[in-house]
This record gives sequence, C-alpha cells and structure tokens, in this order.
Amino acid sequence: MKLYACYILAHKAYLEKNYEKCLNTAELSLALTPEMYPIATVYLHIVAAMALANMKRMDEARQHIDEAWKIAQPDDLIEAFGEHHGLLQGLIETYFKNSAPEYLERIIAITYAFSASWRRIHNPETGHDVADNLTTTEFTVAMLLNRGWAVKEIADHMEISERTIKRHIASIYNKLGISDRDMLEKFMLR
Repeated sequence: MKLYACYILAHKAYLEKNYEKCLNTAELSLALTPEMYPIATVYLHIVAAMALANMKRMDEARQHIDEAWKIAQPDDLIEAFGEHHGLLQGLIETYFKNSAPEYLERIIAITYAFSASWRRIHNPETGHDVADNLTTTEFTVAMLLNRGWAVKEIADHMEISERTIKRHIASIYNKLGISDRDMLEKFMLR
C-alpha cells in the first residue's frame, strides 16, 4: 500500500505541474523499495514517464516505459498503460508500435473504455469538458500541441511525418469546432 501512496503523491505533483517533484517521488520510491510489487512498480514507472514527457526528456521517459513493460508483460498487466494514455503524450504509440505491436490495439481499447468512464465523472464534476470525439492519436497530437510543442517536435516524437501531423491538427480543429491552438486548451486535460 505504501507504494500506491507514493504513486498517488507523485500523480498529485504531476497534476500540480510540479514535474520534478513527481519524478523525484516516483524514482525515490522505486529506489527504496526492497521487494518487487509488480502493479505498484508499473504505476510508479508510468508516472515517472509522464513527468519526464512533460519535461521533454523523452529518452528517459521511454526507459521508464520499458521498465514498466518488462514487469507488466509477463502477467499481461496492461491496464495501467491504457489508463494513462493521454498523460503519456504519445509514448504508448511510439513504444508499443516498435516494441510490442501485438499489444497496442488492446491498450488502445482499454484507453477508450477507461476514458469514457473517466469523462462521465470528470466532466460534470469539474465543469470542464475534455474532448471525447478524437481518436487516441488525435488526442495525443492535441495534448502535445496544447503544451506548446511545435509540429516538427510532435512529428519527430511520434515518428510520423509533419504532413500527417498537420492533417491530424486539421481534423482536431474540425471535430472540436475551433480554428487555432489557443482555443484548444478548453478541450484538453489540465
């Protein structure tokens, strides 16, 4: 239970946009744990990857995803990856597309199921409607765009062309009925 509490503290720091504290909490918890608790350890690696992604330290973020996957894969513990899809900012697609493509479709299905349930609670509770009509790739592009990433940075990170990213952006704007990046914020996770 202590490791889950550490995950919650790290996630709280993430939500407060204190990414260094989030990362330090997760990594310290992992370093000081004498025994392996697979599920909690997976969640801690994922929250560390979330923090690193927000600091644009993508190679380190991928290392945490890789560590989480090494623990999760033997027992098929893939739910945590789907639950954190949007917050991982494209790491799911880029990692699993290359390392474990047979799992990507299942993780995306978990993402859709989790997100629908989460929005039913989140949107009325906060009065903030998170976009629900975007594909997972569009949502990832929108999250990165909303966080100030340039089109080229998004394309490089997601390993797809700038032209494809621009098509996704046009589709996002069309689906959300907006015309520019500034209007995007009200539809994205905070």
